[in-house]
Amino acid sequence: MQEEQNFKSQLLNILSIFPSVKKPDRHVHFREKLKWTIGILLLYFVLTNIPVFGLSEESLDLFEMYRAFFAGARNSIVLLGIGPIVTASIVLQLLVGARVIPLDLSNPEDQRLFQLTQKWLVVVMIILETLPQIWGGFLKPNPEVASALGISLSTLTLLIFIQVFIGGLLIMFMDEVVSKWGIGSGVGLFIVAGISQAIITGFFNWEVDTHGIPIGLIPKWIYLANTMGASFLLSARGIFFLLVQGGVLALITTILIILLVVYVESVRVEIPIAHSAVRGARGKFPVKLVYASVLPMILVRALQANVQMFGLLLYNRGIEIFGKFEGTRAVSGLVYYLSPIRGPYDWIPSLVRAQEYYAHLQDWQIYLHLFTDIFILIAGGIVFAIFWVETANMGPDAVARQIKRSGLQIPGFRRDIGAIEKITRRYIPRVTVIGGFIIGLLTALSSLLGTVGHTTGTGLLLTVSIVYRLYEQIASEQVMEMYPFLRKFLGKE
Repeated sequence: MQEEQNFKSQLLNILSIFPSVKKPDRHVHFREKLKWTIGILLLYFVLTNIPVFGLSEESLDLFEMYRAFFAGARNSIVLLGIGPIVTASIVLQLLVGARVIPLDLSNPEDQRLFQLTQKWLVVVMIILETLPQIWGGFLKPNPEVASALGISLSTLTLLIFIQVFIGGLLIMFMDEVVSKWGIGSGVGLFIVAGISQAIITGFFNWEVDTHGIPIGLIPKWIYLANTMGASFLLSARGIFFLLVQGGVLALITTILIILLVVYVESVRVEIPIAHSAVRGARGKFPVKLVYASVLPMILVRALQANVQMFGLLLYNRGIEIFGKFEGTRAVSGLVYYLSPIRGPYDWIPSLVRAQEYYAHLQDWQIYLHLFTDIFILIAGGIVFAIFWVETANMGPDAVARQIKRSGLQIPGFRRDIGAIEKITRRYIPRVTVIGGFIIGLLTALSSLLGTVGHTTGTGLLLTVSIVYRLYEQIASEQVMEMYPFLRKFLGKE
């Protein structure tokens, strides 16, 4: 045991070499937190508009299908978005959950070791997600830029790698700044920023598609009203056209998902509590139905994205064992069945086969793809919810300690950590599983019907949930600013 403690201490000293954002040693006032959050958000928008110098226009966005929740922007220095952070989190959660890495996350020292290890792993993932894109020919150097600078293509490729690597590090540190000095988390903030921008564009984009129809919802309706007769639009074929191509179904889904997520986020299981120092003072400790939030869905989609990237890299090397691709889109094999459903064009047979690269698919293949994605979302939601609750220090034992530290107890039980934990174990594991199932099912339903701006059901679900929780955090911060004694009462100081 002593040897293990010595090893962990030595490892902590080594990992601590990596620079990190200093944690505030004082209470950070709400206005200051708001300034840091807005500042990082503005910086994020600036970075998404800085292109990678020397990158060819022919470069492909490997994460195009996952851009909605990976954040970042195509061909910008933050093109990796939050991908490395999420992937590192998945790997470390699986290793800790399977006890391959024996860490007790209720122990502050082990928790710090976990955080530092994750940070180093993010750096590794930045490299592992950049190099394959360069070697696979997805991030191509521009020969004209190399010629103008008088350098070789290899040197320009190295410069591209350095820019993307720096962009990945900036996202990691920006996330850390928001987590320690701002409100919420950087990961959530960047997702909300990207999805909100896509939704606004989805409503007002005046650019036209290959058929000459405006892409934005409002311009599209104006165009259809002026060019198509009422007799067609009111026919069975016309109504189907309006629902799918006209974006009516996407609008209905968007509104429905917003309402459903707000409702689900507000549902909670309440554990009765009493204050040990104030006789007769009773209240309730709320445990949200969606206890692990929507983070499991980020992890599930990130896992799918990495599988797709691996399959695409192999395909470009002439290895078709996992399937074939058209551009960055999987069209056959295992990678096709493991790819996400993004809307009606991915699961309604007539719409799927209308796309040239899917014309060869049979009905059973399309439906197998559909049910595989639904299963992945629901099963993944449950599994990752369980892992997240344990690694994020939200398990029954951690909640029991929080209740005891706040001077609270369960009425009718001794003020003992074991007695409190017995009650929390009755609720939290069940709520975690049910919440993971519900959020997986909601994501599946929203993905089937599509959303405004093609943000994907997952992206919209994440955004609404993150915004709702951000609203709750802001409200909580404001209350604690008005009544400072609450910070100590709730264990915030």
